[in-house]
Amino acid sequence: MEFEKLKAIIVDVLNLDEQDIHMDSTFVDDLGADSLDIFQIIMGIEETFDIEIDNEEAEKIATVGDAVEQIKQATND
Repeated sequence: MEFEKLKAIIVDVLNLDEQDIHMDSTFVDDLGADSLDIFQIIMGIEETFDIEIDNEEAEKIATVGDAVEQIKQATND
């Protein structure tokens, strides 16, 4: 469920096809995101899942899978 919602956010921010987004996709190298795109994706995650990701944790997010893990951790607390 987290992955599907995250894909929708990524599609919206980066204008990509859902089929191009995988758990091991890196935001910068595979999906072509820049720092502003990543900021918008983080903001979208926080709004969608009603969570807060601090800057230290956000900097650790390199792949879609990392973001899903962050969401799972934040929603299970």
